[in-house]
Amino acid sequence: QVVFALNQTLLQQESLRAGSFQIPYTTEDLIKHYNCGDLSSIIFNHDTSQVPNFINATLLAHERITAQEIDSYFRQELIYKRNERMGRRVRDLLEEYPDKSFFFAFGAGHFMGNNTVIDVLRREGYEVEHTPAGQAI
Repeated sequence: QVVFALNQTLLQQESLRAGSFQIPYTTEDLIKHYNCGDLSSIIFNHDTSQVPNFINATLLAHERITAQEIDSYFRQELIYKRNERMGRRVRDLLEEYPDKSFFFAFGAGHFMGNNTVIDVLRREGYEVEHTPAGQAI
């Protein structure tokens, strides 16, 4: 799986450099969607591969299975489990210091799809509100 992932990453980078492949969204698109609280957009779709362009129509059947296994591993280990740990740490701080005020900031990746840090905190009984860009806290 590691060799497959490295080869696919190199092929993608070579395609980018040659101009035969373009990323479907820009950094500005990511910032706009994040600032607007539009995290359910196609950019942050749950079904989007966590390893860009590993799962595509040009893969052979056995390569597609490998790509899906890698994507599942990354989603579980790097997103879901990490969000669970981060959410528990937030909860622990809030419970340990109930009279304190906190500000927590997370990267956009922690709000993608299902099982986000927000989902973890809501399951713990906390109310979480989005603060749009430019709104006073």
